[in-house]
Amino acid sequence: MSEAPNLFGRLAVHYKLVTADQLAEATRRQARDGHQRPLGDYLVEMGLLTPAHVEKLLAVQREVAAQQAAAAAPASAAPAPAPPRPARPAAPAAPGEKRVDRLLELAFRQGASDLHLRAGEPALARRGGRLAPLGEAPLAATQVEQFAAELLEPAQRQRLATEGQIDFAHTLPGLARFRGNAYRHQGGLALALRAIPAEVPTLADLGLPSALARLTNHHQGLVLLTGPAGCGKSSTMAALLRLINEERRDHIVTIEDPIEYLHRPLRCVVNQRQVGRDTGSFSRALEAALREDPDVIAIGELRDLETISLALTAAETGHLVLGTLHTGNAIRTVDRLVGAFPPGQQAQIRAMLSESLRAVVSQRLVDRADGAGRVAALEILIGNRATANLIRESKTFQLRSLIQTNLAHGMALLDLSLAQLVRDGVIARAEALRHAEDPKLIPGG
Repeated sequence: MSEAPNLFGRLAVHYKLVTADQLAEATRRQARDGHQRPLGDYLVEMGLLTPAHVEKLLAVQREVAAQQAAAAAPASAAPAPAPPRPARPAAPAAPGEKRVDRLLELAFRQGASDLHLRAGEPALARRGGRLAPLGEAPLAATQVEQFAAELLEPAQRQRLATEGQIDFAHTLPGLARFRGNAYRHQGGLALALRAIPAEVPTLADLGLPSALARLTNHHQGLVLLTGPAGCGKSSTMAALLRLINEERRDHIVTIEDPIEYLHRPLRCVVNQRQVGRDTGSFSRALEAALREDPDVIAIGELRDLETISLALTAAETGHLVLGTLHTGNAIRTVDRLVGAFPPGQQAQIRAMLSESLRAVVSQRLVDRADGAGRVAALEILIGNRATANLIRESKTFQLRSLIQTNLAHGMALLDLSLAQLVRDGVIARAEALRHAEDPKLIPGG
């Protein structure tokens, strides 16, 4: 079936596959060639449609044409019953549209940070740190399986089948990206997706102190962003990378699983590599990065001994290395890094870490008293001579006292950060106590 040019073009615009201006340009090209080829060919050549899009648009066009023909047919005077009128199709899904995108867009526009999909329950959105149903109807197992099929590439579906879980990323063009995890559990398949805004945030966007910008002045060494899952570590690292990208002329390499924020080059050259797609592992990518002339290396997670070892080596050999770690505070971060190595190597690692550590920023997201979202509470350990001595001499238990005596030099203690938020009326005392390590430091008791 040949295209009805006006209808075909209107459908392409209706389904937001092309803009009106792009359609007009394709139509002009078709007119210059004397309308010898269908409009879809030009849209494919312009990189706006795929052949699969064209086929799906033609299928929708045929349905619309059949309905129009049936409606325009004159009434028959013959006694025989008229042929059945084609049923009006339910609003057809746009070619290439994913049904899960509708849920993701709804969750994002309602300010949700996460979306959970599993059979037997309605979609659940996390807003302000709490899960609430996004609708009323429970999802069927077949729906969740379909959502996964829409989100995952064939190789990812194979890994899910063999390994039982897979990390991935998904983009809603012009709206947001989502970091996702699909996993098998006793009840079947489940999906968890976290919203990542399309725009890389600034420190101000995240409500973080401008003093953190000083961390981007380092040209070598190790800066660690730590805290529990969901505390905003990746966003803080992205904000620091944005500052470097805006102010320096360097080569930035990121190693992520999956890629979260997309950094477009500003003053820097930025190359982002995804584990599983672009490289086999964090450690392999980091080893290769040392031969790629980077100035700044950002590591999505320091998750194994080899990656930690290579990160320390990179920090020692003239690179600024930013990384995230799932640890609760500055002391546990240092102990975790050293403890990842066999006992016979730990003295050497303490010496390396004492020389290369520039800062540990440990954060929590705590509920605001007014219910308007969450706010960050921070613990900051700055790497100076005193810090280096305590790390080298295996006296990390004294780091807490060191932080308290260096508040004027940019350090911060988590409990004192929580206490200040209580005094300012930003968070309730009960919320501060949930996160505090020393409740005696929280005022109001």
